[in-house]
Amino acid sequence: MEYRQLDRTDLRVSRLCFGCWAIGGHGWGPINDSTSIASIQRSLELGINFFDTADVYGFGHSETILSKALGAKRHDVVIATKFGVSWDSHGNTGRNSSALYIVDALEASLRRLRIDCIPLYQVHWPDPLTPLAETLAALAKCQQAGKVRYIGCSNFPEPLLREAASSGLVISAQMPYSMLSRDIENGYLALCDELGLGLLVYGVLAKGLLSGAYRSVEQFDATDKRGRDGNFQEDTLARNLLLIDQLRGIGAKYGKSPSQTAIRWILDNPTVSAALVGIIEPLHIEENVGALDWQLSVEDWKLLSDLFSGQ
Repeated sequence: MEYRQLDRTDLRVSRLCFGCWAIGGHGWGPINDSTSIASIQRSLELGINFFDTADVYGFGHSETILSKALGAKRHDVVIATKFGVSWDSHGNTGRNSSALYIVDALEASLRRLRIDCIPLYQVHWPDPLTPLAETLAALAKCQQAGKVRYIGCSNFPEPLLREAASSGLVISAQMPYSMLSRDIENGYLALCDELGLGLLVYGVLAKGLLSGAYRSVEQFDATDKRGRDGNFQEDTLARNLLLIDQLRGIGAKYGKSPSQTAIRWILDNPTVSAALVGIIEPLHIEENVGALDWQLSVEDWKLLSDLFSGQ
């Protein structure tokens, strides 16, 4: 297992982070709670100590299942959760990072997770109706009260990230990054280095596409959001599958699968602190830990970078 000290903190986290969106049971097709619990417990056995969730994942269900699976070990691992997306009884969502909402959201997450302090509490999305200063001031009070240890942000554009970091409160940023989604290479990576922020990246397998396991959009249940994802549609999917075949060939040189190679490509970027990978079944985490404790050669890393640069 690979671990890294999250920048400007005393949190030592596994570089492979268990992404808990899918176990919320909403948006990813049928999910079995017993299987989710088994996946989390298998992750612990393999050395994973970093779990990223959000209150809105399954409208609280993801946090509840995570806590149940971790049991007493919930006090020993690094749990990162997020707030800032409110929802109603019909599942309608909206952004809300107001000071008043933060208090309610935090208390609800603490109850579901059954902990007294959240190791990393992240603003899920920017809220255009709430000044960032209001959000950060409320988070500072939560931190002073001992209910939040560290503060991070997710999906913040560069100007807002710079503003958030200038407060001295924010220690991490979370953004999408994969071979098929490389926007953060256009300045965001350099900004995180400049600001000394830990960078957590999600979507590293492009919703599972880079695993090579999916060849058609017809594989997905009607409730699975991947059926509507552009990367899985017709001509785009055909082009992506050709790239994945080349990814498979390079990985084979190291005795690694496409998903292991795709994750390794991410982790070989020194700016990345940890890669969040969505897990549904124990076999997924067993597969993904094969991305750890080895490196691509400089030549192969660049070859993959070039292959996927024009996708």
